[in-house]
Formats: sequence, structure tokens, C-alpha cells
Amino acid sequence: MASWPDPELSMVPLPGVTLHVAASGPADGPLTILLHGFPEAWFAWRHQIGPLAAAGLRVLAPDLRGYNRSAKPREIAAYHLDRVADDVLALADRHGAERVRLVGHDWGGIVGWWLAARSPERIDRLAILNAPHPDVLAAYARRHPVQALRVVYFALFQVPALPEAALRAADFLALRQALHLTSRPGTFTDEDIARYREAWVQPGALEGMLNWYRAMRLKDRRELAPIPAPTLILWGRKDPALSPHLATACLELCEQGRIAWLPEATHWLHHEEPERVAAELTAFLTG
Repeated sequence: MASWPDPELSMVPLPGVTLHVAASGPADGPLTILLHGFPEAWFAWRHQIGPLAAAGLRVLAPDLRGYNRSAKPREIAAYHLDRVADDVLALADRHGAERVRLVGHDWGGIVGWWLAARSPERIDRLAILNAPHPDVLAAYARRHPVQALRVVYFALFQVPALPEAALRAADFLALRQALHLTSRPGTFTDEDIARYREAWVQPGALEGMLNWYRAMRLKDRRELAPIPAPTLILWGRKDPALSPHLATACLELCEQGRIAWLPEATHWLHHEEPERVAAELTAFLTG
């Protein structure tokens, strides 16, 4: 598969926040923004950035606010979905793009759903990797106790300070185990973990990362708006935390959507099957 040179890294000042951003691809290509999830960073997209850039897309992969080298506001309200969604639009504005092609995994996918429903005029295409619409997840968990148990850590993370201490203990053992135990064997190498550790050790990073969960209680209750943008849902069926039924429930919101199932993949499908994911994204985003 064709690729592109390593991305350029820079600090990008936006209204109220500065984001650390990896950029690649032709400057005049359609703007495509990749949003990572917990507990990752821009590096999560290392297998997809090159192929997407080589296909002619202008690719930006930011560290989301609170993560790695991006700004880390202390107040929980700074991580409201509207605030983090505004970061994406501000990044697009800075690059002169009225519309953006958006890809999100985990929390990045939740932001993608939110933004595509809230500001549909700005989203050209939407690709989601193992991430439910936040209101779909809440409704499904209320009806299905097993799903509620799978995401009980959402509630545990609401406690101040203690989760940070637990995640930091024994050189981030809980985070390292979370990646290893919920993915296929060998998915995350020692080098990968070392790189993530560099992100976790940044001052204020653990608090910022956990504040995404804490801010969910501040989210407004809204009608489930339809998603008009063409939408691709990539879903690993062996995700230990998120039921495949969430993908089909989210598909019902999409006016032009489809699901591509990865039967043997887990939550970390873009790491486990990087070429398949890159090919699916490239075909969808450039087609």
C-alpha cells in the first residue's frame, strides 16, 4: 500500500486551547481529521496516516485536549462534548476548510457522532471505529444490564483523584494491562507501550484524560438527530466493552450509512488489522 513521509508535528493555537497536531498529505487535499480515543494519542493512527495522505487527503491527527502534548484545562466543563467538538471545527477553520472528512475511534468517535448531528453542515463524510453515539450507548445500557456492566468504569472514573492514582501506580500498570488484555495478543509492542507512556507521563495528562468521562454528566439531553453525512461504521465484533448491537443501533441514525464488520477484531481494530482499516477508510473517504 502506498504511503507518505512521516507526519509533521506542530503546536496549533486555537481559541481557548492549543493542540499538538500531526499533519501529512498534500496541502490542497480534502481536509481529513483523525480523532483518537482513550488512552491513546495521535500516534494511534500511525498505520492509517500514510496511506490516507498518499491517497491525496490532507490528514490532521491531533492529540485531543487533555492528552499527550495538547493543552490540559483543569476544569471538567472544558471537556464537555460541545467544547471538544468546537476544537475540531476550529482546526478546520484554521486550515480554511468549510467541510471536513472526519474519522474517530472510541472517544474520538463519540465526538464524531456528536459533531455530525450538531453541525451537519460542516461534516462531509464520517467514519466511526468502535464508538457508539453517546445517547445510543446510554439508552442501550439502560435496557441491557450486561452492557451497563461492561462500561461500569465510566462511573468509577467519576471519583476525584483516586482513578489518577490507580492508573499511575506501578508505572501505569492498569493502562498497560488494559491495552494488552483487551486486544489480540501481540497487538501492542513494547515500543508502542513506551510511546504511550511518554504521553501518559505528561503533567496533567491523566486528569485531562479522565475528565472526558467526568464531563459526560454535564452533557445536554437532546433529541437523537439524524446523521445526514455519508457514514461508514467499522466495528470489531470481539470488542470486550461494546456490543455489536450498538453499531446497528447507531446505523439507524444514519441517512446514508453502512457497517463494515471485522469479525476477529476487538476494540483496537485499527491496530490489529491496520491494512484492512486503512483500505476501508481510503476507499470511503476518497470515493
